[in-house]
Amino acid sequence: MPEAPQPRPIRLIRRGEPVRLVNVPPDRTLLQVLREDLGDCGTKEGCGEGDCGACTVVLGEAVNGRIEYRAINSCIRLAHSVDGLALWTVEDLAAPDGTLHPAQEAMVQAHASQCGFCTPGFVMSLFGMYQNQVCKGEAITRERAQEDLSGNLCRCTGYRPILDAAQQMSLQPPVRVDEAGLLSKLEQLSKEPRGPEANSVYILPRSLKALLAARAAHPQAQLVAGCTDAGLWVTKQHRRFAQVLDLTRVAELRRIERYPNHIAIGAAVTLADAFAALVAERPQLKAFAARFAGLPVRNSGTLGGNVANGSPIGDAMPLLISMGANVVLMSTRGHRELPLEQLYTGYRQNVMAPDEVLAWIKVPHSRKGVVLRAYKVSKRFDDDISAVCLALRLEVQDGAVTHVSIGAGGVAATPVRAVKTEAALRGHPWTQGTVRQAMAVLRAEFSPISDMRASADYRREVLGNLLQRFWLETQGLQQVSLESFAADGAPA
Repeated sequence: MPEAPQPRPIRLIRRGEPVRLVNVPPDRTLLQVLREDLGDCGTKEGCGEGDCGACTVVLGEAVNGRIEYRAINSCIRLAHSVDGLALWTVEDLAAPDGTLHPAQEAMVQAHASQCGFCTPGFVMSLFGMYQNQVCKGEAITRERAQEDLSGNLCRCTGYRPILDAAQQMSLQPPVRVDEAGLLSKLEQLSKEPRGPEANSVYILPRSLKALLAARAAHPQAQLVAGCTDAGLWVTKQHRRFAQVLDLTRVAELRRIERYPNHIAIGAAVTLADAFAALVAERPQLKAFAARFAGLPVRNSGTLGGNVANGSPIGDAMPLLISMGANVVLMSTRGHRELPLEQLYTGYRQNVMAPDEVLAWIKVPHSRKGVVLRAYKVSKRFDDDISAVCLALRLEVQDGAVTHVSIGAGGVAATPVRAVKTEAALRGHPWTQGTVRQAMAVLRAEFSPISDMRASADYRREVLGNLLQRFWLETQGLQQVSLESFAADGAPA
């Protein structure tokens, strides 16, 4: 019998030196490797699902001749996915003589730790901020600190001293990474011969052609694109992956391309970069984008993975549906394009053939006169799953609705388009009377379930209320007092 293929060594740069990790199973997480294989227990195991941030580490990648730093959750990141990158954990920051890194010293000076369990994760998020902002001469504002630390939870210290520490890092003696030396070592890693991808149990293709060939040859392999959901299958459901196909290094799919009528976002573009591109054209989406999980999740997860996953509570899909986005599916047989809402056939089921991958999300450009809003209702403001998500795009001419598209999440087995509500609005005057009728249609259009996040009745009620809020905002009322309206959404 032929010998079963063995996982390739994982090659990375740590503490400025190349490291090789051998015999790592394809479904082993980075946190497991750090704590159980390497004995580096500073990185903590908390929730095991990317919510608490205790497992935060920082990855460095060579991008256009510079190092790009990203804080990520190691608990749900598959270890092989960091092959060819630089890695920092909390053990790696202090100088050889014990001098603390500014991220650590600022935490000490601000008295920003009590029990200390969450502290390593906070320190690593601060290290990412230090590299991305302080080292570039940028000031860390309170608002930016809150956004970048939204994926780290603290239950005893409280956030005020931690936010103080974020702003005080720049006051410490500066510490810089030898980026020139690191770039050289990362380049050396990239030039090491790797052998045929098809012989690996963890397939990490670098080109679209190689990805499609691997997908055709191994349709049974678990496809991953950031692991922010597939990682939970490992940590929470104890699934095992005999073979993994990771598309996050495919050069063509890491690009955001701009065309006259749309932008095309590759499936391997991170959520952080994808949302930045959308916000650049539509600044009103900034707050909504910042509420999509925490920064470490957005730094690992991809827009393509979120869309292909098809979770009914995924926040990106309602927004993309409302914007009229299409998806491009590709295989060695060719490609096809369809509206995003037509991708799904049932709960986490879609129309993709076993040899197909979702390659691109095409989003039309913003147009003058079109109003777009996206609303997320959840129990926590930051780093939480939606109970209801509603996104609306509207165009009104001469007082009548000429175009409307509405995407909804958390109200059906899949992300959905509210076609009946759109029909109730299209061609009608944009008045409170029309909106009241459409609210009733919207509440009746879906059959949401009751779960730990919200009851079915609550979800239906909120759907209508969000449509009412949208109408009020188009009338110039940006701040809506809930006490001003009766339970049915009409003025009290």
